[in-house]
Amino acid sequence: MHFDSLVDALEFAIEKEEEAEQFYTELAEKMERPHMARIFENFAEEERGHRRMIKDVIMGRPSFVPQPRVADLQVSDHLMDVAPSPDMDYQQALIFAMKAEKAAYALYTQLSEASEDSAMRDLFHLLAQEEAKHKRRFEIEYDEQFSGEN
Repeated sequence: MHFDSLVDALEFAIEKEEEAEQFYTELAEKMERPHMARIFENFAEEERGHRRMIKDVIMGRPSFVPQPRVADLQVSDHLMDVAPSPDMDYQQALIFAMKAEKAAYALYTQLSEASEDSAMRDLFHLLAQEEAKHKRRFEIEYDEQFSGEN
């Protein structure tokens, strides 16, 4: 992936955060279990926070602290991809969310490794770790709910 400028990379990241926020908001509305609806609502809010963080960097006001690496449980590595659809069941929604967070993690890791600016490297590393935390939460939920089914 190549960007003509750092701002282009940041704007792309903002778009991805907006897509994730919309996805989690829509998913929360479909959940029958209030506990999971709240979890998806919280993820949507975290994606809004990521977007604000990126916008702050664009405005020259970085406000973040680098985070340690999050362990990958690799639950989603062994599951088939799921296409998003309005009639997804809970298991499919979790699989899709895990895969989406894994892709976001990979994107931010690539951007971090490609960045020559240390502040940008730290920002993209932080965002990668945030996405890894999301994936881990989905993996734990999936394992608790469906580990005996696969």
